[in-house]
Amino acid sequence: MAVCPVYTIQSLNSTCSISTPSKAHFSSHHNHLVFYRTSKRTSKRGGSSSCVITCSAGDSQTVVIGLAADSGCGKSTFMRRLTSVFGGAAEPPKGGNPDSNTLISDMTTVICLDDYHSLDRTGRKEKGVTALDPRANDFDLMYEQVKALKSGIAVDKPIYNHVTGLLDPPELIKPPKILVIEGLHPMFDERVRDLLDFSIYLDISNEVKFAWKIQRDMAERGHSLESIKASIEARKPDFDAFIDPQKQYADAVIEVLPTQLIPDDNEGKVLRVRLIMKEGVEHFSPVYLFDEGSTISWIPCGRKLTCSYPGIKFSYGPDTYFGHEVSVLEMDGQFDRLDELIYVESHLSNLSTKFYGEVTQQMLKHADFPGSNNGTGLFQTIVGLKIRDLYEQITASKTAAPLQATKA
Repeated sequence: MAVCPVYTIQSLNSTCSISTPSKAHFSSHHNHLVFYRTSKRTSKRGGSSSCVITCSAGDSQTVVIGLAADSGCGKSTFMRRLTSVFGGAAEPPKGGNPDSNTLISDMTTVICLDDYHSLDRTGRKEKGVTALDPRANDFDLMYEQVKALKSGIAVDKPIYNHVTGLLDPPELIKPPKILVIEGLHPMFDERVRDLLDFSIYLDISNEVKFAWKIQRDMAERGHSLESIKASIEARKPDFDAFIDPQKQYADAVIEVLPTQLIPDDNEGKVLRVRLIMKEGVEHFSPVYLFDEGSTISWIPCGRKLTCSYPGIKFSYGPDTYFGHEVSVLEMDGQFDRLDELIYVESHLSNLSTKFYGEVTQQMLKHADFPGSNNGTGLFQTIVGLKIRDLYEQITASKTAAPLQATKA
């Protein structure tokens, strides 16, 4: 008979609920029983705490993915592509705060780490710090809640309201099958970093970032060019100190650079995108072009791929990145016809697709998403498929372990 370890934890939940497992949950491979004990204290954010009693099965532990990037670097688009791979539309919690940053789909919950700001907009201004500064964020609470969710325990997560700049009352987040934490600092705190099953960093060059922010903030938010420049310059010291160094810890980096196909290009419409994949990551095999481990340069334009000026160029090969062995797949240029992407897909291996042409199908499905005609959309889609495969491998390994133990 299995022995369930018992943990006593203070609850942050605002309501008291009891979840009782079925008899099957007490079998030899379900051995985690977690208790929340009632507390009369109030939380830092003013909410009262009460009790939750819940039983979490070891084989249903949540898989945690971390996505790091600066503001305006494509995190939202990446999340839409990722959740689409798992099925179901990602929507805010039903009946909750309309300004919630959380997105929930059939299998995934996406948490914006801005919700762990410890200072509201006024507080940051008074103290002279930006949201990128660790002093403006509550990493202890971030760690505690991500750890709880990974262990199958619901939490009352705070909400940072981007409209008002205030800290709103918390919302209940139940443990999903896949938890994605996205924002400025998913890999900054070592404790949080160690909870991640896979991590991605979106590395946008200064030139491209500037072009993107102009497009977003001028066209969509009515900001002036001068205010955008001032905002970028004000954030740069903290970005360089606290955000950019996180890419050394990432399992995959999507690096977006100006094209090399157009000499002295300064428009930023054509992009060179590199997918940097760390070798030796458990449950993750890097994608390769033609021959694994070789150095390849390929111009696919011709009878099977329509390419207007300046064309398309792919590269692949081994490299090192912050002392780690990596494989790098690069695309420079953009597609004229997404339906012809199948030709490129057929030459890539280790894509973790379920069927021939799945990458092309996903790209066509979201043809209106930003980056769908270049390497940003292609590599985001590929990483999404790799994360699905990683999740399935982790789930399979957890299922197999108790069965082997039972046979032993």
